[in-house]
Amino acid sequence: LALEVTPGTTVVEVRDRLIAEHPELAQWSDLTRFGINLQFVEADAILHPGDEVVLIPPVSGG
Repeated sequence: LALEVTPGTTVVEVRDRLIAEHPELAQWSDLTRFGINLQFVEADAILHPGDEVVLIPPVSGG
């Protein structure tokens, strides 16, 4: 999925945009972790051109 965002956009703003477009994702809003370019980041991390963002849902394992 490729998104165009304005300079200064944060990863949490990307999450919120995706939830607005896909409301069924809202149930994971408070549990989602974020990554940029294979590194975990906080919700207020700012995106730069060419960044790859991942939204990581809760998982469990054993």
